[in-house]
Amino acid sequence: MRRHLPLLPIAALFAALLGLVPLTSAASAAGAEAPARAQAAGDQPYASYWHPNTLLSWDPATDPDARFNRSRVPLRPRVSDPGLKANANARAGEGKIASLVSFGPTSNNPSQGSTNPHYYAFGHWQYIDKLVFWGGSASEGLILAPNATVIDAAHRNGVKVYGTVFFPPTAYGGQIQWVRDFAGKSGSTYPVADKLAQVAQYYGFDGWFINQETAGGDAALATELRNEMRYARSLGPVEFMWYDAMTESGAVSWQDSLTSANDSFLQEGSLRTSDSMFLDFGWSASGLSSSRTLARSLGRSEYELYSGIDTEANGSNTSVAWASVFPAGQPHVTSLGIYRPEWTFTSSANRADSHAREARYWDGANGDPSDTTTTSAWKGLAHYVPESSPVTAKPFVTSFGAGQGDFFHSGGVRVGSTGWNNLSLQDVPPTYRWLVGSTGAKLTPSIDFTDAYEGGSSLRLTGTLDAVNIVRLYQTKLPVAADTKLSVVVKTPAAGPTRLKAAISFTDAPATFTTLDLGSTGTTGWERKTLDLSAHAGRTIAQIGLQAAGSVASYDVKVGQIAVYDGAVDTAAAPTAVTVLGTTDVSPTRKSLRLSWTASAAGSVHHYEVYRRNTDGTRTFLGATPNDALFVPQLDRVGTETSTTLDVEAVSTEYGRSAAATATVGWSGTTDSNLALNRPATASGQCNGTETPAKAVNGTVSGGNGDKWCTTTTAKWLEVDLGSVRTVNRLTVKHAAAGGESASWNTRDFTLKVRGSTTDPWTTAATVTGNTAATTSHPVAAAARYVRLEIARPTQTADPAARIYEFEAWGS
Repeated sequence: MRRHLPLLPIAALFAALLGLVPLTSAASAAGAEAPARAQAAGDQPYASYWHPNTLLSWDPATDPDARFNRSRVPLRPRVSDPGLKANANARAGEGKIASLVSFGPTSNNPSQGSTNPHYYAFGHWQYIDKLVFWGGSASEGLILAPNATVIDAAHRNGVKVYGTVFFPPTAYGGQIQWVRDFAGKSGSTYPVADKLAQVAQYYGFDGWFINQETAGGDAALATELRNEMRYARSLGPVEFMWYDAMTESGAVSWQDSLTSANDSFLQEGSLRTSDSMFLDFGWSASGLSSSRTLARSLGRSEYELYSGIDTEANGSNTSVAWASVFPAGQPHVTSLGIYRPEWTFTSSANRADSHAREARYWDGANGDPSDTTTTSAWKGLAHYVPESSPVTAKPFVTSFGAGQGDFFHSGGVRVGSTGWNNLSLQDVPPTYRWLVGSTGAKLTPSIDFTDAYEGGSSLRLTGTLDAVNIVRLYQTKLPVAADTKLSVVVKTPAAGPTRLKAAISFTDAPATFTTLDLGSTGTTGWERKTLDLSAHAGRTIAQIGLQAAGSVASYDVKVGQIAVYDGAVDTAAAPTAVTVLGTTDVSPTRKSLRLSWTASAAGSVHHYEVYRRNTDGTRTFLGATPNDALFVPQLDRVGTETSTTLDVEAVSTEYGRSAAATATVGWSGTTDSNLALNRPATASGQCNGTETPAKAVNGTVSGGNGDKWCTTTTAKWLEVDLGSVRTVNRLTVKHAAAGGESASWNTRDFTLKVRGSTTDPWTTAATVTGNTAATTSHPVAAAARYVRLEIARPTQTADPAARIYEFEAWGS
């Protein structure tokens, strides 16, 4: 991205300090192609990335990570009724929005989520039509395929997903030979294009964003790139978005518009080259106007042009010439391309701050997409583009899951107490965030992370109730049959009246709501209220919302689930042939593992849930996926058990649950424990007041980027007092990537030492150079009271900060 590049050294450093965004070509000018990632049998799988020549050898049958990156969620159709748009200024059927989003560094995008609840869980899908899984770098890989969780969430919301092909400028490691390798031809075929189509079709995403900024090309190479895109599109349903950088001459020359120098990358005579074009950030009103004229003359829509804005640094404070692309009261000139909207997350202090920033970015300054009035130039994207909704078929079930949480609930019961993120489990977010109508005080809707019926969150309505409130939640297109039901799961602070009604409107009168009383609760727990819609058979639901009425000074009601379905709740058949593909010993009492199973033979499955059976008859949640394979990051041994039974059950699209299929994981005889856990720790220094030595012995890596010991001192050391002389068998170090940070910050060179008392000399137990792993484990045979980590080179780069999430001493 041209306008971004001059700032990359500073921006890359800033991103590195945050540990939240990838270092692309600015991070390394290394020219060597990155080797394929080696994987142990039970290791964490990651999203796929390649250089052109390494992609040629990719085969999903031999790639151990491939099956974990497959999306099983088809792209859903969407509805957008102009009469139900929230904002009067928004123009239906015109400009669209594409988002270029970095969820993590190129080489560190977990396939199926992780145990870190601090994650960019995007919640405004209703305003975008394409998401580009942004990444790629000279040192890691130029071609990045999206991971399964992002594809699942996007498709569930009717949004297409593209992978990225990024050829960086020469100054940041780009090599023109890589472009030539990419465009290489074999007879009448383009081998890399064959692979691009194969990857997209196997993983289940929709296309590729091509960003070619490497200098040194010529007209012949530019021609081959255009021919290659057309060839790839002929192979099947794979789309391309071209970035305005390389011109038809082969030179890299950003046009900031569609011109005669780059229009062949969109359309060449009667030949469609790409499906859309992302115009660089320097566009002007006259340039966009001429772009619209030229696109139309080529037989293409101006809305296939996405005028780019760069919000990575300033987010909703970015200066944008809105009137040039979305003029008030006039047709949109082009669509809009947003570079790095995850600023709402990367700039935030915590989850609440992130949600507030996202609401400001998308919904406007008032948290109400219908009222975007503000003195700020940034009105919010809801001001320009109407909402779209994928709620077009039954069953429809939402538990208001955000795709992350601090615990996991099933049917209102806590079955997991650790943090997590997994966008595959994100429910379709409310269409309107938030749209509340009242003649008095307005209640405040929010996504509540303190309680849930399913997953890790629920909907909460709070505030002063002194008049009728209508909370519009979902735009829909759901036909009502004679056996259609609407169910709502609610929880009140005390048993008694909910003062809440389900509110639905129909397509024959979409602005008029019919209400159905939810009555009273008999407990303070979750209760399901099932409502019969047979009286409305033959009609089609246009909106789903809630109505609150009455007089309550401090109203507080939680909604755990809303469902629309026909007949009884359906279940799916149980999965079969559960197989442990492999395990990795994280410690003597903890494993990570990879599972697979044969999908349910009957019934419609929303996702599969995996549990461990406990000796007291309860179960502990380990993870979930719509796929037929799952990585389990943490299975802990309980006591001296010699084996653990795992349950895999299918959860249907109506949230009926199958019987469980099982598998067993064995444990060795050792019962070593982590002797360093919560023991006194000292260090050479710390980066700030929270990243203390104690964070490296607290037993967790899932508390976000602050759940670590960090130091920038010249001499870097961490020491733990085990309390008495103990038998130490193994020392384990969890580096930056174990806590979700960039793998480029994993400790490279370090030494481990032990001693029995403060008067004894230190004995070297292990010396490590050239490490790249997130977790390292080192056998030790010692009687020691003190263990010490000395760091010679803290990262893979010149970054001076050591980041240690855990320092463990295993023994007895």
